[in-house]
Order: sequence, then structure tokens, then C-alpha cells
Amino acid sequence: MKDKKVLVISSEVMPYMPESDISFRSFETAKTAHRKGIQTRIFMPRFGVVNERRHQLHEVIRLSGVNLIIDDIDVPLVIKVASIPNERMQVYFIDNEDYFKRKAVFTDSKGKLFKDNDERAIFFTKGVINTVKKLNWAPDVICLHGWMTSLIPLYLKEYFKNDALFKDSKIVTSLYNDSFKGNLSPTLTKKIIFDGIKKDKLNLIEKSSFLNLQKIAIQNSDVIIFGSDEVSDEIQKFAKEQKKPTLKFQPKEEFEKPYKDFLLNEII
Repeated sequence: MKDKKVLVISSEVMPYMPESDISFRSFETAKTAHRKGIQTRIFMPRFGVVNERRHQLHEVIRLSGVNLIIDDIDVPLVIKVASIPNERMQVYFIDNEDYFKRKAVFTDSKGKLFKDNDERAIFFTKGVINTVKKLNWAPDVICLHGWMTSLIPLYLKEYFKNDALFKDSKIVTSLYNDSFKGNLSPTLTKKIIFDGIKKDKLNLIEKSSFLNLQKIAIQNSDVIIFGSDEVSDEIQKFAKEQKKPTLKFQPKEEFEKPYKDFLLNEII
């Protein structure tokens, strides 16, 4: 297994964010692979609530200094890194002062979605994939956790479809009940089309609701895992219709063995 590579991309990872289904299972996914001798790398956003001093984040100059184009605007990409104590696993943080400096995650003090969450998701998507390319690190499996990763399967299948680095990668989307009310910006699809992705690939997210973002992630993934036991009936039905390899929800205390068996036997 030492020549295998697993890339874990998540909106939340313990211990940098409070424990939740997403942060716990993201961490356990990486730990399970790492302890089996599989090369593992983790990416997450550097939200302003992440304590850089406590967790000893530092900028990686050789990976930073790149501008990503988001809706025809150059946006600087900063990459920071830290190591999870006792696990010897590196976590890469996607950062940008305008998108991630605020001391909040997805909503303001009144509970309203940030208007630029769509751009933040696109920036995170392109930032992760461009950084993995710069590392020249070809993952066998890409594990996605949290709605902020919903566009990654689409971009891998369309925007980066001719990139040899990802041609054999299996995309595994974990579904959670990390829902939000309302929709992301109505200009989300316009911004994705600007990147050269055809409009007919975006029908599912003409209205960018939480459920529709989950659907487009499922549609463009190879494998589905249920990370929460309260995933909506609509999403369960949609996932079943796709007829893709699926791991049903596993309680936290019983998570490790079924996941390990599924990861090693069904995916890798």
C-alpha cells in the first residue's frame, strides 16, 4: 500500500475545527489510510476561526504566490501547512485574505450566508487542485467531505479532464447533513461557465441550493459514502439512481473497520 496515495479534502478537519461528523470523519479517513502505510495529504480552507498560532500554521512560499482567476478577477492564493500532533500527517490550508480572513465560516452574525460563498467554493476547488498539481502528486483516491467540496468532482471531470495527474483518480464523495438555507449566488453558474465548463453540465445547480450542490457532487463522483444518518430522502433517492458503489452510514463507534474495508477493498 505504500505506493498508493489518498487525498482528503474537507471543509472541516479535527483538531483545527470543532468536532462534528465532517471534521471527525475527515480526520479518521486520513488516519485510517495513513496507518495502513498509504501516502496521505489533507486540504481544508484556512477559515479565520482557525487559530494559526496554537496549531503552528506557516506559509509555504514555494506553493504560494499564484493568482487564481475567479470570474475574470485575479485572486492571490496562499498555502499554509501544519502537522497533526502524534499522527505525522500534513494538512494544507487554502488561504486568501478576502475570502477567509473573517472570523466566521459560512454565515454572518445574523446567520445569513456570505454573498461570496460561491466564489469561496470555486477558489477552494481550484486552489486545492492547482496545489496538488504543483506538488506533482497523483492521488489514487480523492475523498471529499462537506458541501464546500461539491464542485471538485465537476472541475476534475470537466476543467481538469485532460490533466494526466488525475486520470486514474477515484472520486469519493461523503454526504452529510451540513445543510444551509437558501441558495448561493445566482451568478454561480456564470462564474463556472467562465472557466470553460459547458452550461449543459450545470443544469443541476441552476438553483444552487444545498441539495442541488450535493446532487452535482454525486453525479460527477465515482463512489458515495453516507457520512450522516440524516441525509435527506431526496438525496438518498438521487444517489441510489446513480448506481455507484455506496457505503451506508456507519455510527461513529463502528466507523473504522467498515470504512477501512470499503476503502481498501472496493476503491483502491
